[in-house]
Amino acid sequence: MNSSEQNSLLDRYRQLAEMSRDLASTLDLNDLLNRIVHLACALSQSEAASILLFDEPKNQLYFQAATNLDEPLMRGLIVPVENSIAGWIVRHRKPLIIQDAQRDERHFNEIQKITKYKTESLLGVPLITKGKVIGVLEALNKHTGHFTLLDQELLIALGAQAAVAIENTRLFQQSDLIAELVHELRTPLTSLNNAARLILIDDLPAEKRKEMTELITIESSRLDELASTYLDFARLESGRVQFISEKFDLAELIYECTEILSSKVTDKNLKLTIQLSGELPPITADRDKVKQVILNLLDNAVKYNHPGGQIIISAKIRAKSLILRVFDSGYGIPSGDMNWLFKKFFRSKSSQHLIPGTGLGLAICKSIVESHRGHIRVRSRLGKGSIFTVSLPLKPGENL
Repeated sequence: MNSSEQNSLLDRYRQLAEMSRDLASTLDLNDLLNRIVHLACALSQSEAASILLFDEPKNQLYFQAATNLDEPLMRGLIVPVENSIAGWIVRHRKPLIIQDAQRDERHFNEIQKITKYKTESLLGVPLITKGKVIGVLEALNKHTGHFTLLDQELLIALGAQAAVAIENTRLFQQSDLIAELVHELRTPLTSLNNAARLILIDDLPAEKRKEMTELITIESSRLDELASTYLDFARLESGRVQFISEKFDLAELIYECTEILSSKVTDKNLKLTIQLSGELPPITADRDKVKQVILNLLDNAVKYNHPGGQIIISAKIRAKSLILRVFDSGYGIPSGDMNWLFKKFFRSKSSQHLIPGTGLGLAICKSIVESHRGHIRVRSRLGKGSIFTVSLPLKPGENL
């Protein structure tokens, strides 16, 4: 080994020694996974790297992070355990070097079809912690030459630390979520318990009995909404949500969303206006997830509005992006809350006593929008209302 090779090897070991501090510095799963794949690239001297996480109860692998993808909706793509290289690594709990992936019968070709990225050579290692396989770390296409046993050794070392970091982050997220869910469940459960006790009173007036029955219905619906919201967020955080890319008519979706909320708009005597700039081209995204974002923003515009107020939803094409805006003439947001608005569990003190909620709706919106490589922003003035703006990138040919 010449001096240049020795220096290169020392650099790689130095990176390996420093990475544990870097991986321990974040409890955000997406950020952590991105750090891991970029470190894997550097250590293995490869073109790209990716992580697939393993869901043992479902016996499925989920594509989670990569260094080289232009396709934002890859996150959550299911990779079969039985017919894939990553699946072989999970089942055998062993590292694997493949110098010609295209000729390997275990090569799962669907990812290549979606990403248009051709895998020539591959080095994969299992992510194992506490005796349990939680995923696979892969390095793709060595820059020069072939993947070596030294590359494998370095990636195994990275994988060992990465697995611990991923599991710690998941445990932190789960405990955080469970604690908040328990806290949120107390109020509706107390209401249900009190209502049930009152209904058991034999001489309770009919009107009061009817009132308690309605309260039970309302609080039961609230519990169902809480459970659904927390489940949605838990899936997004854990990376188990698969994004399905399809072409659809955004204008049609906007009208569909406004129709769903029409009764709430009418009950509060609000004026809802739809403003579409010319003919919007079909867009390619996950329709159900975009629908979830629009419904959430419109629902907030209803809940945090004054009776008789106004809501405007607009959409237009600007440069290479779709711009969607939801305006409401409601309470507005205090300036001190603006930096916290999209954080999970955050609820403004100025309105949380007036309007029930989980503090997860906007965090879910942010996660969905950013999974599409878009942005969500807000402008607001206290007492004057708010404007939420969603920007989604268009694919080539969609802005014609």
